[in-house]
Amino acid sequence: MRGADEFKTERARRLRNVPTDAEATLWYRLRARRLNGYKFVRQEPIGPYTVDFICRDCRLVVEVDGGQHADSHRDAIRDKWLIDHNYRVLRFRKIW
Repeated sequence: MRGADEFKTERARRLRNVPTDAEATLWYRLRARRLNGYKFVRQEPIGPYTVDFICRDCRLVVEVDGGQHADSHRDAIRDKWLIDHNYRVLRFRKIW
């Protein structure tokens, strides 16, 4: 079994320390098994990507995007990769 990629792990740690307002609000609702007992973690490296939130048991990825992500080609590629690896992706977009 391969060890953790230190670069990805450090990046995830940095992202956890500076969440957006939307991420902080959603994390308050998801943390500590508050959503029907499901365990979520945040800023988790998966393959070549770091996802905002994931419930590993359900293979559910939750992404919270700001306006810079509107119709992003990179997000479409990322979603396809996650779906191809049997993850479901739920994406919330900020519209204003």
